[in-house]
Amino acid sequence: MEDLGAELMSELSSKISFVIPIFGGIPVPTSVVVTWGIMAFIMILTLIFVRNLKLVPKGPQIYVEALVGFINNFFEDILGEEGKRYIPYLGTVLIYITCANLIGIFGITPPTKDLNITAGLAIMSIILIEYSGIHAKGGKGWLKSFTEPMSILTPINFLEMFIRPLSLCMRLFGNVLGSFVIMELIKIIVPVIIPIPFSFYFDIFDGLIQAYVFVFLTSLFMKEKMEE
Repeated sequence: MEDLGAELMSELSSKISFVIPIFGGIPVPTSVVVTWGIMAFIMILTLIFVRNLKLVPKGPQIYVEALVGFINNFFEDILGEEGKRYIPYLGTVLIYITCANLIGIFGITPPTKDLNITAGLAIMSIILIEYSGIHAKGGKGWLKSFTEPMSILTPINFLEMFIRPLSLCMRLFGNVLGSFVIMELIKIIVPVIIPIPFSFYFDIFDGLIQAYVFVFLTSLFMKEKMEE
């Protein structure tokens, strides 16, 4: 049992891939390196699929247009016409989190298992949420929204600015980490065949669900901030 715990803890620990030899040494975690790999992979696919675009789509272009259409329709239904300007960022985050969660299928530790990654995503989301409110209502309108529906709730409304990114961060991190721990336990106890169906659930289904929930909640909070 002690060996099992030690092996599991070694899997959960944040590993350093290499150190950049400047400013006394800057450690680069594995989660960051994997994120760079995901970014490069997405960029390469983008360059391949957008070449030789045709008015009548054929082959891979059909799937690319279907994906872009799905992302646009999904966010437009939530944010409305005034939220169109934020769809490229939200779509990018959706694609990144999906790839980051699904990468566990190939035996690579998902970068979303690192609390620093999920915290960074959550902070960027809350900045976008508050910016969307400022852009829609103006500075005065945005500040006034903290006093609604009653001025006595102002401290609670300000507190939400910190609660929301924390909830986004911990929800994504907790679910990805929980799935990772369960899969590692299954692989350690029964390493052959049995983990395969569980991998389909935790690495694919649950990973897609968490990506969906993260961007859905972000866009929902943005819509709330943009409403008059």
